[in-house]
Amino acid sequence: MRCIRTPIKSTVYKYELGKGFEDGFEPYSEVVTKGWFVTDNLVKVTRDNGLIVCPYINHRRGRTFVCENDYVIVDDDGTKHLCGHDKIFDRYEIIEE
Repeated sequence: MRCIRTPIKSTVYKYELGKGFEDGFEPYSEVVTKGWFVTDNLVKVTRDNGLIVCPYINHRRGRTFVCENDYVIVDDDGTKHLCGHDKIFDRYEIIEE
């Protein structure tokens, strides 16, 4: 079956630390030892106590960790996801700024 995705308006934000886009932080040591994904470009934040943590977004299939230059997408239905800078404007057309 071939389909075309139905349109849904979204708000797209370039990820910035301290703006509250993430749903939480996971210690980097946990991400590396429990994760099944490439960790090369993960955003890493060093807390005052020296603990390195990585921000993430929760969604219906679990967590997605934020990578450098990611964009946070918030659909009008409240769904959140991440998209890399290399794909964002191939998938999302700017309709207003």
